[in-house]
Amino acid sequence: MTWKDILSPIKETEQFTTLWKKVKDEYSTHTCFPPKHQIFRAIELTPFEKVKVVIIGQDPYHNDYQANGLSFSVNESVAAPPSLRNIFQELHSDLGINRTRKDLQDWAEQGILLLNATLTVRAHHANSHKDLGWDYFTDYIIKALSEQRENIVFVLWGSFAQKKKMLINEAKHFVLQSAHPSPLSAHRGFFGSRPFSQINNFLSQKGISEIEW
Repeated sequence: MTWKDILSPIKETEQFTTLWKKVKDEYSTHTCFPPKHQIFRAIELTPFEKVKVVIIGQDPYHNDYQANGLSFSVNESVAAPPSLRNIFQELHSDLGINRTRKDLQDWAEQGILLLNATLTVRAHHANSHKDLGWDYFTDYIIKALSEQRENIVFVLWGSFAQKKKMLINEAKHFVLQSAHPSPLSAHRGFFGSRPFSQINNFLSQKGISEIEW
């Protein structure tokens, strides 16, 4: 089963057609991120059958040269945003790894679906595309993974991502949730949550290869 098989039905719906028209209109009249060719980068880098982990973000970074189609990931040419710095800080605390690469493509290629609930944003306007209809598409992806796969780790950082818990069959999957890595909330339960070791412990128990963070 491929993403093409999974997504063909939804791409033929009126809701998706309407959504995609709105997205194209936004990109033709405003500067939007990520670059259009990277909107679906998360699913292009992580095949459906290879998904081991899903890390759900809210929407892309909205400043210049940051967003690259993967949740929490930025291009190497820009500074790491605060949430990503905190993720790396917890990674060091958890596993002793000093990660410096800010583009998380290597995570995606190992089976981590870095999925934003909203896949696009207007430049310098956070969450500006939240009402375009992206949730219809990304919720469908989460439900398809929940229903047709098993033993996936769904990482829900913060209250927004945790609303997606209702889409996941917890009898088949491992739901890992904590506070968001944002500086506004990281000290309320993200720091010290050790998500990276928990993910690898679960994968190992299920006979699935661990992530090289």
